[in-house]
Amino acid sequence: MSNCSMCSPAEPGPGQKRVAVVGGGPAGLFAAERLRAAGLSVDLYEAKGSPGRKFLIAGKGGLNLTHGEPRPQFDLRYRERAATVAGWLDGFDADALRHWARGLGVDTYVGSSGRVFPLDRKAAPLLRGWVRRLKEQGVRFHVQHRWLGWSGDGTLRMQTGDGETRVSADATVLALGGGSWPELGSDGLWVETLRTRSVDVAPLQPANCGFDIDWSAHLRQQHAGRPLKPVIAHWRDLQGTPRHLQGECVISAYGIEGSLVYAIAADLRETIARDGHALLELDLVPGRDAARLHADLSRPRRGRSFGEHLRRVTGIDAAKAALVFEVLGKDAGNDPDAVARTLKHLPLRLLRPRPMAETISTAGGVRLDALDAKLMLHALPGVFCAGEMLDWEAPTGGYLLTACYASALRAAEGVVEWLR
Repeated sequence: MSNCSMCSPAEPGPGQKRVAVVGGGPAGLFAAERLRAAGLSVDLYEAKGSPGRKFLIAGKGGLNLTHGEPRPQFDLRYRERAATVAGWLDGFDADALRHWARGLGVDTYVGSSGRVFPLDRKAAPLLRGWVRRLKEQGVRFHVQHRWLGWSGDGTLRMQTGDGETRVSADATVLALGGGSWPELGSDGLWVETLRTRSVDVAPLQPANCGFDIDWSAHLRQQHAGRPLKPVIAHWRDLQGTPRHLQGECVISAYGIEGSLVYAIAADLRETIARDGHALLELDLVPGRDAARLHADLSRPRRGRSFGEHLRRVTGIDAAKAALVFEVLGKDAGNDPDAVARTLKHLPLRLLRPRPMAETISTAGGVRLDALDAKLMLHALPGVFCAGEMLDWEAPTGGYLLTACYASALRAAEGVVEWLR
């Protein structure tokens, strides 16, 4: 087969069932592993020149494999899909993922935030060892093979550097990712292909993303890239219930981003979709109440500017002080009470989420009611789906990867059961 520099020479034995896995991210690789372990012949097709590219980039600052949070709290991170994802996790949870990594010679540790990392924090050694083991086990890799859908006779259409080719399989696992980081392969082009086959797909949307704010030119130029830590975010969910969460975020040239924002991005995104904007309030001084702040701010300045006085008596840094002036204007020092209130509830008007191409992950995808319990498409018997292309979402922190692995196992088990 063309463009197949990573292919294994092994071919199916007489009567052996052949499964095509489309997509070389974690979900596709793990499905291939489990299918091969079940004795099936497995071909894995990847559109790019090598598998796991997004996995590598995501691990650049430290590969966050999973999270140490206990269940059932862990399950609740999947929001409206918590019950369904919990069923997948019953078959493969965070502990199972750590045990699996250990089998590749990668020991892990739980960081101070509960996130789980390899001891060396690197993604490349794990991915290299994983692909090598899969090839040794007989999985055939076909890189630079972009899936185009199906031909009239039901074979898979693949675009290669040498033109289009057709692939026959007894079952197929689609693990095509979402719509974020298209240059790494997750471009969402599969959505229309499945819709033309009567598969119900929810529109892809940004998840784990930053949001646009109409900053002044001064704030953008002087403070973009500055961290805000620690802060407490206050917002309302779609039911109007007040929520809060402490963490860290970052002022960006376009608005605001960072782990705290990503954790609550789904509520903010849905509020913007409904109302045209979302209100996020930040407590810039956790642990100090407004009354104390008012008293501190009312002290004599002793010749200092209000900005210097603000930083000195409250302990905030220049970025937080700049946000106060951004909201109250240059005459903020004339009203210590307003400054104290703003420090505790700094209002930010979020205008829109960032484009999908910039986001860590996406929401939306193949609706779960378009699949059976083993993740086979009702409209396409013998075709299973796994990973981020399914309609679920989760915050960063290892929850995304864990559900990708767990759904891949569920799909692989479904293939084995269906072929029997």
